[in-house]
Amino acid sequence: MQETSDGLWGLFFSAFISSTIAPGGSEAVLAYLVSEGHYQAEFLVIVASIGNTLGAMTTWGLGMLAAKKFPVPAFLPEKKQNALNVVKKRGLWVLFFSWLPVIGDALCFAGGWLKLPLLPACIIISSGKFARYAVIAWLFL
Repeated sequence: MQETSDGLWGLFFSAFISSTIAPGGSEAVLAYLVSEGHYQAEFLVIVASIGNTLGAMTTWGLGMLAAKKFPVPAFLPEKKQNALNVVKKRGLWVLFFSWLPVIGDALCFAGGWLKLPLLPACIIISSGKFARYAVIAWLFL
């Protein structure tokens, strides 16, 4: 039982870290756990989605804190400036794509920087994360 519990915590932390400052392999961990069959795929998708959403909201919060200290976008690296412009232009709904590699973290950071409403941002971000993990789980069933 301890081994399977460790797998769940590994999935959660891998998903969390994958959505913050460090790249992670949460998709590979999810695919492995789904293929092992110790847990229902739906449960694994929920665990991964929660971890990844919490990581994204951490990045969102860092963006909000950065905006207070450095209110001029000129301080941002080019990647985050691009994300800031996309979020300004497209609005809150672009956060659905926060699951995308590389740009997803920047979108969450930009959402925080722009002080987008927390609850709608969290719901949209979690929807995108859930959809991505559901597709991965389905592929490895």
